[in-house]
Amino acid sequence: MGMIAAQALLAQTAIRVQAPNVVAADEQFNVTFIIEGESSPSTFEWAPGDDFQLVWGPQRGSSSSVSIVNGKSTRSSQTTYTYVLMPRKTGTFEIPPATAVVKGKTLNSAKTSIEVVSGGASSQGGNSSSSSSSGGNGNIAATGDIADSDLFLRLTLSRTSVVVGEPITATLKLYQRVNIAGLEDAKFPSFNGFWSQEVAAPSSIEFKRESYNDMIYNAALLRTWTLIPQQAGTLRIDPAELVCLVNVRTASTPGSIFDSFFMDDYRTVRKRVYSSAFEVRVSPLPAGAPASFHGGVGNFTMDVALSRDSLKAHDAVSLKVTVSGSGNVALLEAPTIQFPPDFEVYDMKTTESSGSKSFEFPFIPRSHGEFTLDPVEYSYYDIRNRKYVTLRSEPMTLRVAPGAGGEAAAGGTLIQGSNRKDVKDLGSDIRFIKTGDSSFTEAGSFFVGSAGFWAAVAALVAAAAAAWAALQRRAARRADVAGARNRAATKMARRRLAQAGDFLSKNLYTAFYEELHKALQGFIADKLTMDLASMNKDNIAAALRENGVSDSIADEFTSLLDACEYARYSPSSGHEAMDAHYQSALSVITAIDSSMKPSRHTRSDDSRHARTDDSRHARPDRASGGPAALLALLLFLSPAALSRAADRTAYPDSLWTAGVEAYTAGQWDIALNAWNGIAALGLESCELYYNIGNAYSKTGDWAHAILNYERARRLDPSDRDVAHNLAFANEMIQDRIEEVPEFFLVTWARGLCRELPSDTWAVLFLVLLAAALALAVVFFLGRARGGAASRAAFFSGIAALLLALMCLGFASWQKSDYIHDNAAIVVRAVASVKSSPSTESAKDLFVLHEGTKVRILDQVGDWNNIELADGRQGWLRRTDLEQI
Repeated sequence: MGMIAAQALLAQTAIRVQAPNVVAADEQFNVTFIIEGESSPSTFEWAPGDDFQLVWGPQRGSSSSVSIVNGKSTRSSQTTYTYVLMPRKTGTFEIPPATAVVKGKTLNSAKTSIEVVSGGASSQGGNSSSSSSSGGNGNIAATGDIADSDLFLRLTLSRTSVVVGEPITATLKLYQRVNIAGLEDAKFPSFNGFWSQEVAAPSSIEFKRESYNDMIYNAALLRTWTLIPQQAGTLRIDPAELVCLVNVRTASTPGSIFDSFFMDDYRTVRKRVYSSAFEVRVSPLPAGAPASFHGGVGNFTMDVALSRDSLKAHDAVSLKVTVSGSGNVALLEAPTIQFPPDFEVYDMKTTESSGSKSFEFPFIPRSHGEFTLDPVEYSYYDIRNRKYVTLRSEPMTLRVAPGAGGEAAAGGTLIQGSNRKDVKDLGSDIRFIKTGDSSFTEAGSFFVGSAGFWAAVAALVAAAAAAWAALQRRAARRADVAGARNRAATKMARRRLAQAGDFLSKNLYTAFYEELHKALQGFIADKLTMDLASMNKDNIAAALRENGVSDSIADEFTSLLDACEYARYSPSSGHEAMDAHYQSALSVITAIDSSMKPSRHTRSDDSRHARTDDSRHARPDRASGGPAALLALLLFLSPAALSRAADRTAYPDSLWTAGVEAYTAGQWDIALNAWNGIAALGLESCELYYNIGNAYSKTGDWAHAILNYERARRLDPSDRDVAHNLAFANEMIQDRIEEVPEFFLVTWARGLCRELPSDTWAVLFLVLLAAALALAVVFFLGRARGGAASRAAFFSGIAALLLALMCLGFASWQKSDYIHDNAAIVVRAVASVKSSPSTESAKDLFVLHEGTKVRILDQVGDWNNIELADGRQGWLRRTDLEQI
């Protein structure tokens, strides 16, 4: 009994008040004051004040109870004072506190507020008067209709103008002033564009009094959600629906006087109620988010702690980061933690509780020493102050002692060895930008199919035709023996005269005249194509005159022959006569060569030969100069040379350099502005798009990063850095779409095509075409003789031509993909794909997130018909996409 008394004394600490929170202006209601404990109050005082009229009371009551649980008795007693009040006016008023004295101790009740409304009370609950609730049911009984003001759904939002990531509380309640028998066919909003989570979903419906529009209703909570917008813009929340079963009382026709008092008929009416639709204006987060921003919006605090700060090598320890506060806690992402390189880090564990989220990073240090962990930074967007706030922890010191086996046993010797292991990847990132000079070209320009390309093809064909004609002439001249002797006559004569001059200088009389005679006879035999049997003075003189040589020169030549024959068999006539004959031979051979007409065998060939000799003296040999000229032509016509030769200012180059310097300094926005300025000039290059993609990656805009990586790959599919960064960026996006596999030969051909850029394939085509034409010339020239060389030239030429056509096909394929490319990237955070190009009648098929690649099939107004890699199709707004 002593324990019961002690509990009773502890319970007598205050006066509890029971009163409705809302009443009607003409409604009588009860106010009850409850005092716990066995001791009754010696005095109790309370007055209703000026706002309420005392209708009746007080009525005092007392009660007690004893309960026995597991052999322990518990006794409770209470004293109550009840008053019946009626409001004097509408508004919100406070019930004055009551005062009681219990065993000399003064107790006071707490202040209690009551709202007084002018509308009638609901048909159920509380202490509402019967007269105030009868009118509504009377109307229902008379008409059979339930007014919208007597039964409705109401969806309320805590706010309708927010930023991306700012939480919203949505509450759905059912308000009624009728007799509800049941509920069915409930349809709740889908909250497109929001991340949503149910906070409250009562299993049993409990109605409580509540005022709305100055009326009293019985309200029941149906659902409470936490909504977090995922995209900027105006987001629509569709209405909720519910079918309510309402019991309506209808008076029956009485069979006797007693039936009118005790008999009533009831019928059930189904009424579908709707909540209102809402539009929420969602503003984007401001630019300039810190690198440590991980999507938090609200107001947070951070706690960072190590599970222990001293351990041995190879022991496990964890770093726990807890972010607490109000906001989008459920969507918080893990912070970035930089561990020392020799720490082996395991998968992070995430736990979430009410108002906080914890990220635990288990790791094992593999070497001993004292390590300092860098401060952990976590940034969030402060809704109240409209700015980014960065939370920063203190540096943490971790002391790691040598692990087991790291120390020598007593009396032993410690043998230090090398613990060899594989080099492990500590992390992954995009590859660095390209810092060298970038050769910009006009957007959409390709070498293949251009005027320069076809000019190069025409030059190659013309060069091959010219080489074939020249070689044909050369072969014909070699086959003409008489013509060859005629053309070589003067050359051979001068060679023999040179030998005769040598004998003259040595004063060898007989040898001189013999060589001089041979020179004269050989010259006339080759020049006139005469045999030795017909070579006499008369025939020689006649032949010379026939070929346009004057009589005097012909006579001088025959006289010189006579002098040589006479001198060979006569004594020496002296050195002066020898010299005179030598000079006469030089002059007469020169005169005959210059005045002699072309022979009938060599007239046409000599004329062509003369022109060929003139052209040979006028310019370098065609065979030797052709390849060099062709190479110079190809270099001149290449797109890189055209871009360098174009009359451009240094402005794009200065923007390129400024972007490289800004990126290296970590100023991503400045680098983007510089490089996008180059693209705005209508210039492009693989390096430019690659660097723009890197800058977007550093800002966390993966959608535009993928967009520019795709543009870079379209210009140069062989660039390994572009392929690596594109694959890395695709791992950062949310959507994972399985591509429909294509035919393996198409995959193989596409992979080979992307080994080189289009312009390189075009240049290879020209090189192989030149080789094929050269081999064709060799084949046609050697066809008459046949042999292995001709066959080899034929098959090699066919192979070169096929390879050239393959290169041309690859170059044209890449150009066609560039021109007719209909791929696009989703640039909106969350985009709903519709079944038709409309927002009213269309259904949502699926949701795509930023960075996903799609193919555009058709366009209708502001809508694009898109197809995913797995074959699914739908309609997206044009503003949600950006074409590659």
